[in-house]
Amino acid sequence: MEYENHSWIWDGVCYYPHVFGGIMITAALLGLSTSYFGGIGVHYLPYMCPGFGILKKRAHEKKRVRVYMDGCFDLMHYGHANALRQAKALGDELVVGVVSDEEIMANKGPPVLSMEERLALVGGLKWVDEVIPNAPYEITEQFMKTLFKEYKIDYIIHGDDPCLLPDGTDAYALAKKAGRYKQIKRTEGVSSTDIVGRILLTGRDQSAHKDSDDLTLHEESCGVKQVTKIKQPTVGHLSHFLPTSRRIVQFSNGKGPGPNARVVYIDGAFDLFHAGHVEILRAARQLGDFLLVGIYTDQTVSEIRGPGYPLMNLHERSLSVLGCRYVDEIIMGSPWEVTADMVTTFNICLVVHGTISEANPLINGDADPYVVPKSMGIFRVIESPQNITTSSVAQRIITNHEIYKKRNLKKVQSEKKYYEEKTYVSGD
Repeated sequence: MEYENHSWIWDGVCYYPHVFGGIMITAALLGLSTSYFGGIGVHYLPYMCPGFGILKKRAHEKKRVRVYMDGCFDLMHYGHANALRQAKALGDELVVGVVSDEEIMANKGPPVLSMEERLALVGGLKWVDEVIPNAPYEITEQFMKTLFKEYKIDYIIHGDDPCLLPDGTDAYALAKKAGRYKQIKRTEGVSSTDIVGRILLTGRDQSAHKDSDDLTLHEESCGVKQVTKIKQPTVGHLSHFLPTSRRIVQFSNGKGPGPNARVVYIDGAFDLFHAGHVEILRAARQLGDFLLVGIYTDQTVSEIRGPGYPLMNLHERSLSVLGCRYVDEIIMGSPWEVTADMVTTFNICLVVHGTISEANPLINGDADPYVVPKSMGIFRVIESPQNITTSSVAQRIITNHEIYKKRNLKKVQSEKKYYEEKTYVSGD
């Protein structure tokens, strides 16, 4: 019993022989008997060395590495998500700074999404542990000290593409100088600039589709050599994304539902992934144990939305949805109608649909895709937490197209330079 009561002493001998030996020598010099430490009066030793009793515990505790990455995250896409995934892989905890509206305006031009919307998108990612709102665009010395001292950040992360301030200097120069900077690989084929360009083209496509007399103007503004009258909806825009099976695996949870799990199913286009998508997925996930998301094919989206849609192709939209922390699994290219076979195959217990959705002008109003789950009594309409839609976000850009056109001209030049000077960067 005596050994059990004071086992921390023997742990100290085992794990810290030099420390314990020093204490014994000190005790001997003071004329104390070593038998004193064998059990007689041993309760006084913790007071002599109050930190000694936790030495073993501390030795076995590995310090958690905290990494920081910031960004505007305006028109957030799978490239942003992949950057944060890579950043999280460099540490144990990922803290993300979301740049303020004022800072974006000063350095890049007007943001499309509000701070609230951008915070919802970043906070909804499965790799993010903490979010700092209204972060500065530049890593100043004062802010860097705040990151290191208050947020206990070990490393500051950014992609291999340069981030320059208006005066041409590197926004991360101080972090690099301090030796606390790490670099990740930029995701190929997508950027917010690219997405703004797609939206502007879609606006022109729609105008051309409504009035064939505008086709000549459309030709001049888009730089297209030959434009013919649009008879059928066009499907999306050219994407430079290079999808790989490995990327999908990296985004996937890799786990299926348990045998008794309550599987909830929700479907949609999930084009131009926005805060409204995040919130409806959160609401759906709360209704069960496993959230399965069906993502319509590009052709289906084009048929229900019209010319120029989807803005993002199926692979791009799938990665955006998979990056959401509330999503467990997806069906890439799910059918428009929820069939009985689908319900059985995936053991779906509940099919849900939000109150806010895009209008479907090309679909017969009598064609209800949820006839089967309704007949089975497993269909439910849930209140959409936000009234944002892909069209409403796109309209913000189309309405102010001159502003965003000028903003994009500058960004396109910098991105062109990046790709011209691009070299291989290891990473995933």
